[in-house]
Amino acid sequence: MAERKKPTRPKSHPPRTGGKKGAVKGARKATAHSLPTRDEILAFIRESPQPVGKREIARAFRLKGSDKIPLKAMLKELAAEGLMERQPKRKVAAAGALPAVAVIEVSGLDEDGELLARPAVWDSAEAPPTIYLAPDKRSRAALAPGDRVLAKLQRIDSHTYEARTIRRIAKVERRILGIYEVGDAGGRLRPTDKRARDDFILRSEHAAGAEPGELVLAEVRPAAPRVGLREVRVLERLGPVGAARGLSLIAIHEHELPVDFRPEAVAEAEAAGPMPLGARTDLRTLPLVTIDGADARDFDDAVWAEADTDKRNSGGWHIMVAIADVAAYVRPGSALDRDAFDRGNSAYFPDRVVPMLPEALSNGWCSLRPDEDRPCLVAEMWLDAEGSLRKHRFHRALMRSTARLTYEQVQAAHDGQPEPLTAPLRESVLAPLYGAFGALLTAREKRGTLDLDLPERRVVLADDGTVAAIEARDRLDSHRLIEEFMITANVAAAERLEALRQPCMYRVHDQPDPVKIEALRQILDEFGIRLAKGQVIRPRILTQVLHKARQLPAARMVNQLVLRAQSQAVYSPANIGHFGLALARYAHFTSPIRRYADLLVHRALIRGLGLGKDGLSPEAEGRFAEIGEHISATERRAATAERDAVDRFTAAFLQGKVGTIFAGAVNGVTRFGLFVTLDDSGADGLVPMSLLPDDFYDHVEAEHALIGRRWGRVYRLGERVSVRLREAEPLTGGLILELIEGDDQAGAKSDGREPRRPGRPRQTAGKKTGKKHPPKKKPPGKRRRPRSSGGRKS
Repeated sequence: MAERKKPTRPKSHPPRTGGKKGAVKGARKATAHSLPTRDEILAFIRESPQPVGKREIARAFRLKGSDKIPLKAMLKELAAEGLMERQPKRKVAAAGALPAVAVIEVSGLDEDGELLARPAVWDSAEAPPTIYLAPDKRSRAALAPGDRVLAKLQRIDSHTYEARTIRRIAKVERRILGIYEVGDAGGRLRPTDKRARDDFILRSEHAAGAEPGELVLAEVRPAAPRVGLREVRVLERLGPVGAARGLSLIAIHEHELPVDFRPEAVAEAEAAGPMPLGARTDLRTLPLVTIDGADARDFDDAVWAEADTDKRNSGGWHIMVAIADVAAYVRPGSALDRDAFDRGNSAYFPDRVVPMLPEALSNGWCSLRPDEDRPCLVAEMWLDAEGSLRKHRFHRALMRSTARLTYEQVQAAHDGQPEPLTAPLRESVLAPLYGAFGALLTAREKRGTLDLDLPERRVVLADDGTVAAIEARDRLDSHRLIEEFMITANVAAAERLEALRQPCMYRVHDQPDPVKIEALRQILDEFGIRLAKGQVIRPRILTQVLHKARQLPAARMVNQLVLRAQSQAVYSPANIGHFGLALARYAHFTSPIRRYADLLVHRALIRGLGLGKDGLSPEAEGRFAEIGEHISATERRAATAERDAVDRFTAAFLQGKVGTIFAGAVNGVTRFGLFVTLDDSGADGLVPMSLLPDDFYDHVEAEHALIGRRWGRVYRLGERVSVRLREAEPLTGGLILELIEGDDQAGAKSDGREPRRPGRPRQTAGKKTGKKHPPKKKPPGKRRRPRSSGGRKS
């Protein structure tokens, strides 16, 4: 079914349903004792944002007492014909309309960061209506896909609603992570889960000696009463809530990441040992090196390169990518395999890793440690002078890593500042690697890949576990070198499996959303950047757009819109290519320690090449589509948990900076406020509508902007702003920001573009001109700052 285009907020006022001046705009001016037609009544009901009663209809059409009897008969007739539906409290609504209060289920985020939901119960064969759910001001992640809430609904049009949460509908949990607190009512456990509605009773005899303020893991007691708060008992004390260990555990628990391995899996891992050479190729004298981050603990790939000696391939390269042979230790159907499948991938946090495999393997026998023999699966490849893949072969081998290097060490050596470890390797090992990298870059540029600016932040912890700094991750050529070697090996694996007619778990990335591309095209037109309507969109075209936009004040907005137009990469046995990398076929082969998809590719290669009895099983082959969906879901789960943990660490770092003014950029524009990314830390925070300068604001989806109706202020995606930090809550990772104007600004500026407002003079974005316009009545969905201020935002 085609995706429904996101509707534009209606500009007209809703039908009035009360007050002395209650006539609906556009309705027939009825005289006394004249009935409206059936069509007029139906139009009034359809346009009403909420169910209406006979009294509201009579008032809108100025009907007197005697006319209400035939009106009642007409309403009964319309209901009998299915043209409208009865609602609670003697109200009626258009056929198919949702009730004013309903249970809805969160389904995800749209491109502007707004929460989307759908009715919890929907039996129709047609697509359910789109519901925009006002977020919890504490955090964008307060509600997650799958959560259910009881919400008050307001109808925007025939297929669109706004919703505001009345209360969350809690899941039945047996284990609770929370903060132990003691007050006048006794001990309480306050859950860390942002979705939890109630506290729990925690009596001192069940607290396991925990001190108030500690983070504890507890379980619901079976004897809990059927009414009132439930009781819990502590299973494990985890220390002060502000400790780094606690912040990571909150994210792990909230997203239900598997932590404990089956005892059988642990036993299998601990029973593992060295692999004999046997039929493997002996590569122990080849100077393969691992290049990873300074804080990496599992080394699953090693690289080597030399100039190709084949005279028919002048200027070409011979390279190897050796990957830990995880399949040799994790056999199909074993306890290790079942646990690896359940996890799908490893999850990485600032202070810990939740691994896909037990430590005895992930940091032991499957880690390519220097000067230790390790089994590996090798992709041996030959490149021409322009980096194109000429041929390749795969074989099992036994290797011995020459050195464990970091990205920084390798880059420094290449730049002429080697350390004692890298100096002997500079010419013989590192120089050929950079030579092959140069050829691979040529091939990448020729393909025309999508190059987005996606800065990453890194949490730096002090020795005591507190957050010392939030830093931007450096992007060195050494990072890109390893990335290009891995991409080439991944392509070779996909090509070889296709040639062998073996199943392949592809990494696929679909074409961008046409609706979002059209919205991008319209915005680019205003800046003189042409994106022809209807043309086939290729990665190279979008990269060219990004390059042209770099000199514009709105460069951030263009980058955000291109990013949001992209589909999400997933795993699938059905190949549709990889749009972002501009590749016809692509699979993940290079990280079987931390990704189950790579392990499947290894097993398929082993079976197809006859390299052993530990290849892909027929049972797994029959479930490839199901497995692809599962590991795509576990990847999203881990990524969300990692992001939430970084948000919590960042909030802990900023907690002592409440009141400070920061420069940032708008990264999300919603009906309920602005999301702003701070320059210094990369942290995301919410500016609720109540903390915007006083005005009536239109949310203009087509322009990704909030536009003040009275003073003409404009806040647009990508716009530079200054904000004051109002609240930072490590428990949830939420930041509340307040927009700053005038002399207090920290460098905010306009994007240089004016909104398209018919009948309204152009004004400077984010500023007011001083010329007043009379306030207009508030149409549906418009928000204005409340008159009262202060107090804690909910």
